[in-house]
Amino acid sequence: MAALSQYVLPNDLPIALLDCEEAFSLLSTEEKLYTHFLSRASFYGGLIVLFQTSPESPAIYILLNRLFRAQKPCVLQKVAQCQGMTDEEYQALLVYTAGFFANMGNYKSFGDTKFVPNVSKEKLEKLLRASEAFTKDPEGVEAIWKMVEDRMYSLEPRERQLGLGDHGISTYFSENCTLEDAKLIQKFLDSKSLSAYNTRLFKTQDKGGKAKYEVRLASVSKGGSADATSDLSNLLGQFEFEGHAIEVTRGDYSPLLLRVRENLEKAKVYASNENQRKMLDEYGRSFQEGSIQAHKEGSKYWVQDKGPIVESYIGFIESYRDPFGSRGEFEGFVAVVNKLVSARFAQLVSAAERLIASLPWPSTYEKDTFLRPDFTSLDVVTFSGSGIPAGINIPNYDNIRQSIGFKNVSLGNVLSVGSATERDKLTFLSEEDKDVFIKYRGPSFEVQVGLHELLGHGSGKLFVQDEKGTFNFDKENVINPETGEQVKSWYKPGETWDSKFSTIASSFEECRAECVGLYLSINKEVLRIFGHESHEAQDVLYVNWLNMVRAGLLGLEYYTPETGKWRQAHMQARFVILRVLLEAGENFVTVIQKAGADGHPDAQVSLDRSKIISVGQLAMHRFLQRLQVYKSTADVDRAREMYDGYSKVTDEEPYKFLTLRDIVILRKEERKLFVQINTQMTGDNVEILHYDSSPTGLILSVLQRFCNDEEELERKMLELSSADAFYWEKQNSR
Repeated sequence: MAALSQYVLPNDLPIALLDCEEAFSLLSTEEKLYTHFLSRASFYGGLIVLFQTSPESPAIYILLNRLFRAQKPCVLQKVAQCQGMTDEEYQALLVYTAGFFANMGNYKSFGDTKFVPNVSKEKLEKLLRASEAFTKDPEGVEAIWKMVEDRMYSLEPRERQLGLGDHGISTYFSENCTLEDAKLIQKFLDSKSLSAYNTRLFKTQDKGGKAKYEVRLASVSKGGSADATSDLSNLLGQFEFEGHAIEVTRGDYSPLLLRVRENLEKAKVYASNENQRKMLDEYGRSFQEGSIQAHKEGSKYWVQDKGPIVESYIGFIESYRDPFGSRGEFEGFVAVVNKLVSARFAQLVSAAERLIASLPWPSTYEKDTFLRPDFTSLDVVTFSGSGIPAGINIPNYDNIRQSIGFKNVSLGNVLSVGSATERDKLTFLSEEDKDVFIKYRGPSFEVQVGLHELLGHGSGKLFVQDEKGTFNFDKENVINPETGEQVKSWYKPGETWDSKFSTIASSFEECRAECVGLYLSINKEVLRIFGHESHEAQDVLYVNWLNMVRAGLLGLEYYTPETGKWRQAHMQARFVILRVLLEAGENFVTVIQKAGADGHPDAQVSLDRSKIISVGQLAMHRFLQRLQVYKSTADVDRAREMYDGYSKVTDEEPYKFLTLRDIVILRKEERKLFVQINTQMTGDNVEILHYDSSPTGLILSVLQRFCNDEEELERKMLELSSADAFYWEKQNSR
């Protein structure tokens, strides 16, 4: 049995309110209505994440909703006490429920590790049977409990983390799918120029035992054929590919996407310009038909919608949690621009071309023209999905990023709350470093996020050959600086960054963006743009680099020794950076083990601030060039060899990373959960509903999201979950 402490949430789990009241209050009536309906669309779509996480997540969500909806948490606590549950155990149930709602499933959004209730199955069942929810509908609650009771608590090795095949759980794939199946279907999708972003893969066997595959697109429409005018007209149906039977269908998450589309239609009435209206039209068509091409068209209009007061994006976006790295988790956000902070980011955009020219790769490896993006600081009103980042660079479609552009957003209210740290909880730093770290972590993180999103994700060129055989680079004259020879590899028609680099794509790209942030944070102009000069600028620079190497050490929590796999793209990237800077030598970065003040094993990471330019920048220069060259030239083999090498975690001297991992887990602090507001219409006005920064506040905020159609919504979700349950039954697992 796995050590339980790794898989439960602590009762003192940090929870913070995502405050946006001031920003929202400054909106016009039309802008508030636009925000409200986009928020509704985002929250309905966010329920899809339950179906993308684990087989049991949709039913657990419904069970917890029914339990706390029937009786307020304070009332239910009295029932729990009468059933023999201690206050600590009831608090553990509240924390589990809050954690589940915040992550939209029973696996952590950051780290992909399963978490289970820290109250026994027997006591939870006893509470359920004594609850008002059970009294109202004993058969319904009983049926849902039977669906989830085993998987909810199970910590079998394969179920402890998300993964593919024997390495973990993933509902992007049926339980019997392997890495080889994922590779085969990706090859098929590439041959059809069909994106995997909004798909899931299901594998069955015919009577003769031969494998059959279903590629299912997310859409409202369930029909087996598309209109002749649709880009999907020749892509639905049955195909033979390399001796395998493959069927492309659609209709995944249909009732949820219907509600998304309906609210986008309502939002369109209050759109402030034609770009927004066309954007919402194309998003709606994408969700109706299952067309990623339509979503790309919507994204083009979104990129061209410069400087909106209310910013949003919605769809199947990030591929971090697909074990193969090609399928997107549903995400939707709505936020209001913070004009004061955005002005600083606008200055960074103005300096971007000069700064990009200083990056350590030849100019031929950079886009022909820098497409000046929007870069704004936003206060989040709504963010649906499995977690909330501090910054975003989207869209993720390579062809749009290369030819039309992209947008960067820094989520200001997330950044300010998320970076706050109490001194006594700050680990793995010297006492001297703790003071400067606490003072400048927020400002340094703002610099890093800005550089990471704009100049990290926003830089670099992909070498592509199109369907006509035309190259977007001078094939005869562009030299690979790593080999000194002509470029010998590139992206062929149908290939994308995600499909080509698959399992390492997300982490490799996050590493590249983080390295760009470190490399350019040395630039005095950058620090001045963010308001830092003289000695303060040097402290901000130092804390930025120190924060990165500390994060590399903390990243060990997200490595699974049993499978040899990393569970979180950003943390793997930061560990790789730590390894690169340790490799630079000259005692620039040191990691030591020691005894803590409590007598238990501890560790300390240090960075020599006098060597950031002489040693650190030089190491980043060399490493960044390799990252970009491998990405530009689609050189997957060399990229994997290098990246997997740096990602390797062993207990070899001098660092003994596996032992350090045990120390990191011993002293880990849980990531904050965020309580989000709700918007509600009162007549023609939109008002904000507030909640406490507590597990109870977070639970109530989720309970009140769908109060107009909660029962019908739950019925549809149970139907969806039951219809696909076969794909994750034990007897179907090979």
